[in-house]
Amino acid sequence: MSKEEREKLITLLQQSRQEFLESVEKLTDEQWSWKPAPERWSAGEVAEHILLSEGALFGKAQEALASPANPEWEQKTAGKTEFLEKVMPNRTGRAQAPESIQPQGKLSRAQIMSQFAEARGKTLKFAAETEAPLKAHTSEHPFKIFNTLSAHQWLLYIPLHNIRHVKQIDEVKAAEGFPKGR
Repeated sequence: MSKEEREKLITLLQQSRQEFLESVEKLTDEQWSWKPAPERWSAGEVAEHILLSEGALFGKAQEALASPANPEWEQKTAGKTEFLEKVMPNRTGRAQAPESIQPQGKLSRAQIMSQFAEARGKTLKFAAETEAPLKAHTSEHPFKIFNTLSAHQWLLYIPLHNIRHVKQIDEVKAAEGFPKGR
């Protein structure tokens, strides 16, 4: 990872963390759990998904690093960084989250927020300190549209996914019937 790539990743991680915190910090408990429709997620469920995804995506980066360097990494991951940067923050295309990162409602709001802070701290520390050859190590994405991603791309996926779901929280807050604040 070049110095510029590291700075970009760290900046995205910090900015997306701030955007997430700002999107939920002033919500009342009623607003946190309100759903625009029975099949849609509440802001709290989206927050839980962001937390669960952070761990899963960081795990995919670690999985990539634990595997031998991919001699075809340049060919297999070419153009994927730009693709991730284009499609992840954009909410026009929707996907069904894997069951492992779907909200289960088993965590309190305080648990979600404290675990998110801890997980993002771990991700930021890793991004700032790693000297591993992140681009040469790859693992497969469960969605065919992405296929092979490098450990670097998995790390970049974290804040881009976060940004995507902050927009989802904003959609919930803008939905008709959203409870009024304090």
